[in-house]
Amino acid sequence: MKKLLSSIVVSAALMATVMPAQASEVGITPQATYDLVQQDEQVLFIDVRDPVEIMFIGFTDSVDLNIPYLMVDRTQWDSDKNRFRLYQNPKFIQQVEQALEARGLDHNATIITLCRSGSERGLPSANYLIENGFKNARYVINGFQGSSVKEGDKKGFRIQNGWQNSSLPWQAKPNPDKIHRVDR
Repeated sequence: MKKLLSSIVVSAALMATVMPAQASEVGITPQATYDLVQQDEQVLFIDVRDPVEIMFIGFTDSVDLNIPYLMVDRTQWDSDKNRFRLYQNPKFIQQVEQALEARGLDHNATIITLCRSGSERGLPSANYLIENGFKNARYVINGFQGSSVKEGDKKGFRIQNGWQNSSLPWQAKPNPDKIHRVDR
């Protein structure tokens, strides 16, 4: 029994060290992303949030395009999460390929994804791209809005880390030429 417990503890410790290492291998800081985008034309920088979220939270014109990874289905309510259901954009890979082609890039280009916090869409979208042959996919650590404060009178506010809180350029309104739209 003692040997079994030791194995479980060692396995859990290994899993805990492997998982963050995988995230850190594909994660890139907001500042490093901004610097890379400014100097390297072989980068596709995409905002993977639902366009409605961008309208209410803000946008950076540093991205090439908004290509949603998960989209909101406003016809289905998720009672467990107390929100509308999210579904994966069925054209995500196709839209990324089109964006790469429009910029004269291929599957070997660096693709950086940006979501609100980096967790629900940022890292998963980068991993999904890697699984689909885009070996240089990355995601912005802590995303656009950053992490929420855990204590104090600002508890719950996303005022630490992330793109917005790193003094990087952003604006309240999206760029109509870059935002995902179904009217064109």
